[in-house]
Amino acid sequence: MVKLNNAQDSLWAPWQHARSLMITLRPFLIGGASGLVATTVIHPIDVVKLSGQASKSGNRSSPFTVAREIVAKGSFLDLYQGISAGYLRQIVYGTARMGLFYTFEDKLKKRAQLQRREISFIDRGIAGLLAGGLGSFIGTPTEVALIRMQSDGAKPLSERANYRSVIDALKTIARKEGLRGLWSGATPTVVRACSTNFGQLASFSEAKHQLSKHTNMPEFSKSIVASAISGTVAATLSLPFDFVKTRMQ
Repeated sequence: MVKLNNAQDSLWAPWQHARSLMITLRPFLIGGASGLVATTVIHPIDVVKLSGQASKSGNRSSPFTVAREIVAKGSFLDLYQGISAGYLRQIVYGTARMGLFYTFEDKLKKRAQLQRREISFIDRGIAGLLAGGLGSFIGTPTEVALIRMQSDGAKPLSERANYRSVIDALKTIARKEGLRGLWSGATPTVVRACSTNFGQLASFSEAKHQLSKHTNMPEFSKSIVASAISGTVAATLSLPFDFVKTRMQ
């Protein structure tokens, strides 16, 4: 009987390890997948925003005017200039920040339970800061490539580098500027990511927790309201650092 139980345990062991691995990887996979979808939707908006931020002139054109100018200089597809870099950025940075945040948050929740208390907003803020800082530093080269490819589409045809892909952009930057060039603007990138993730992930998690605690809203409605709150906080906190980062990269 003991031998039979041992045989069953050894048979199920690989499945248990696989299940444990999937539970660990789940937030990373969800973060990467959601980041890819978000990039597809908002990439043209980022191109327009970047073109306005990178402009050295004192003129303040509306986003619609900037978009028309980009299309007039080339084609509609120029609004998707650098999309491959955007996807790679999400695969690296998006996957890391979401996975790390929920991993850190789970650890802090367990610590709070041992202390017989609820996880606090400060705990969530720490998780957001750490996840954003680590993820953004790892993903800075993809951020640099994204900025260069997006801004390239806003330039006159004669001045464009015409990067063929994100890999071509990374190789070109490394060849001309060295490895340091791939991490240009790393400091404001990390600071921006810390502020964004503090505002976005920590605020979302805290807002959803408070809505669950004080209202009877359906789960979907809570997610929508929490997303609106966290998005507003994140944009407000990160915009100054985003502007500086764009100019440096």
